[in-house]
Amino acid sequence: MSATRIGVVGAGGRMGRMLIEAALKDEQLAVGAAFDMPGSPVIGKTAGDLVGMACDVLVTDDVAAGLKNIDCLIDFTRPQGTLQHLELCRQAGVGIIIGTTGFEAEGKEAIAAAAREIPVVFAPNMAVGVNLVFKLLETAASILNQGYDIEIVEAHHRLKIDAPSGTALRMGEVVAGALGRDLAECAVYGREGVTGERDPSTIGFATVRGGDIVGDHTVMFCGLGERVEVTHKASSRMPYALGSMRAARFIAGRKSGLFDMQDVLGLR
Repeated sequence: MSATRIGVVGAGGRMGRMLIEAALKDEQLAVGAAFDMPGSPVIGKTAGDLVGMACDVLVTDDVAAGLKNIDCLIDFTRPQGTLQHLELCRQAGVGIIIGTTGFEAEGKEAIAAAAREIPVVFAPNMAVGVNLVFKLLETAASILNQGYDIEIVEAHHRLKIDAPSGTALRMGEVVAGALGRDLAECAVYGREGVTGERDPSTIGFATVRGGDIVGDHTVMFCGLGERVEVTHKASSRMPYALGSMRAARFIAGRKSGLFDMQDVLGLR
């Protein structure tokens, strides 16, 4: 069986380099294209140059042309760019794995529409451990469904542009769903001043931004006399890259469909 050929957007960035490295170490995958912004200093270099490994695929800024050489594209950039790449993939019949966060409702609708024509894996977090945590939270919330206040605390590096993180929001959605609540109606995203007593039906979010924190998430179930915490901490971006490789293997050969990492890992 031939290797699935992937393309990486943002090849010169930290996540892009990690994705290239993970793909080059995966016997079932091959790097078929690498892309970066016009004017990037990595344009014209090889993907191998970026990670110190053997790979002669040149980094270009022409995504449309490069799609001819791959089976799926991996995108961890920003919503506007990702949606442009999504449309190019749809036109070319190429699958896409989206790790980008911060989409508005319109962007999510565009992703769902494209998935009717091409295979799409769209997840707020590609790390296998985080997706296991989603499953654990579903169980915890269904058991701790009375007498527990729920707070979600997340921390990321100073360069992250959206808050709360997509992962934290997904954690909130999982917990709210298990409790029969709508997160849009019960989420509290900030507290300041005289707030009054806590409404027990709410789910609180707290956001920390600083330094080079890769990603820490904790969901707290706070009862009387006890507290249950479910935590995931990432010390590097490699878990996101490795999860993306599993997603690439998952959609290989699929014609269309919208999937997330729960599908990829068989956790449904």
